[in-house]
Amino acid sequence: MHTSLPEFRMPNDEQVHLAAEGFRLLADPTRIKILWALLQGESSVACLAELVGAAPTAVSQHLAKLRLAGLVKGRREGTYVHYSAANTHVRALLAEALFHADHADRDLPDHPGGEPAAHTYISDPAASAS
Repeated sequence: MHTSLPEFRMPNDEQVHLAAEGFRLLADPTRIKILWALLQGESSVACLAELVGAAPTAVSQHLAKLRLAGLVKGRREGTYVHYSAANTHVRALLAEALFHADHADRDLPDHPGGEPAAHTYISDPAASAS
């Protein structure tokens, strides 16, 4: 079947390994919250800790792992490091994962024609409960 698709190419082993490692590192709710916060703009460990409700030491450890995976980057300013999402691919990856979760959570249908529609927000479960 796949031989009849001239444009079909399997990703190479290194691409598959790196993608799996990225997904493995994102399989943690705190890391997803950290990354989502970083997609909104640069932030420090202390600010991220407050936003995600975790200890600064835990956030720092999460950031180290995300940084090793190439999902976040740091910018040193004196004794502080300001973190941000690594690139637009990270934004797209996390946004699609959260949009998928939103569709599954609210039992929303797939997009017509299979094409993703422009999502402008991630729904707030507390807001939809009222």
